[in-house]
Amino acid sequence: MSAGLVIFLHGVGSRGASFAPLLTQWGADLPTIALAAPDAPFTFDLAPDGRQWFSIKGVTEANRTERIVAARQAFDDTLRSCISEAGFENRLDQVVLVGFSQGSIMALDAVVSGRWPVAGVAAFSGRLASPPSYAPSTETRILLLHGDADPIMPLQEVHGAAQIMTTIGMTVTCDILPGVGHTLTSSGITRAQEFIRTLLLPGSFAS
Repeated sequence: MSAGLVIFLHGVGSRGASFAPLLTQWGADLPTIALAAPDAPFTFDLAPDGRQWFSIKGVTEANRTERIVAARQAFDDTLRSCISEAGFENRLDQVVLVGFSQGSIMALDAVVSGRWPVAGVAAFSGRLASPPSYAPSTETRILLLHGDADPIMPLQEVHGAAQIMTTIGMTVTCDILPGVGHTLTSSGITRAQEFIRTLLLPGSFAS
């Protein structure tokens, strides 16, 4: 039986397969952890071979929240399928979500809304855009990773998210990556992996 499950949630216009190199690396580094990287449920508006968790066509600060809420059912169905397939239905405290960009938005929404009391979320280049009816499990740990040169998600988004989640009783670590744009880097990936080891493999830091 696996010691935990990590679910990777891709950004808008991408697919789960974009995480293939990362899954190969983490499969070797974390052999006792099950890994999943599903496709988002909806076809990307701007390119038919991409997927999206919600549409960004005409998205504004005013309508983003309602789009997230509308996407919850399809997101939950996707997550439930991954968790069931891996046999973690009754082991959510051994599940970690790793999101990038729009995947981070949905992962943070999943935990602040109280729908998914998982062990933790590692959110790259995201923002908290959920409606303020928060009911999180305070056992869920949050790692926010954000480049200080991100042209897509302004740096203030990560600071705002950290402040709100801390205020509602969550344990949040915020790592600002110098010189990093809207992308995954080896340093950020290493930090996320360390975070996951802490949650799912305590006492495993032999190296």
